[in-house]
Amino acid sequence: MHWLDPQNLISTFGLIGILAIVFAESGLLIGFFLPGDSLLFTTGLLVAGGTLPQPLWVVCPLVVLAAIAGDQVGYLFGKRVGPGLFNRPESRLFKRENAERAAAFFDRHGPKAIVLARFVPVVRTFTPIVAGVAGMGYRTFVLFNVVGGVLWGAGITVLGYFLGQVPAVRDNIEAICLAIVLVSALPVAAELLRARRAAVRRG
Repeated sequence: MHWLDPQNLISTFGLIGILAIVFAESGLLIGFFLPGDSLLFTTGLLVAGGTLPQPLWVVCPLVVLAAIAGDQVGYLFGKRVGPGLFNRPESRLFKRENAERAAAFFDRHGPKAIVLARFVPVVRTFTPIVAGVAGMGYRTFVLFNVVGGVLWGAGITVLGYFLGQVPAVRDNIEAICLAIVLVSALPVAAELLRARRAAVRRG
């Protein structure tokens, strides 16, 4: 959809819009459909080209702060509201057994999951919420939230900035953004395929 095109979003809303989208996609349930990876990459491209007037040293810290803050909100939402939702017997989405599975998952992979989820669309939106529901330790969550926020928020933006100075990349922004979306979706597709195969074996 054109209104979700990163260039269109940035040209319309500027840096404030970028920060709002990063915040929403990082931890608000309504933000799972937003174009986080391609948005950050395009942000770096446009900073390099001068279309976005703010310098990289201003953009990167603000993006990182927005990403960290979004995950913090998601975690607190999961911790305070999540258990009540999971205990509702009439709820099909929020079930007690799902909370128990999430708790077991974070017992095994918690810190690593918080960082890696940053690079997977949709998953990065729900991971902090599930971490809160699962009762992941707050200090542990904050530490790995910061690590993930820096690697994702600053990393992809800086990558876009330096690649944005390469003519072949600068002249094919739309194709590059599409490629980023497709590559980002691969982990989700792989997990869905793995789950389907596991279900077939059990059945």
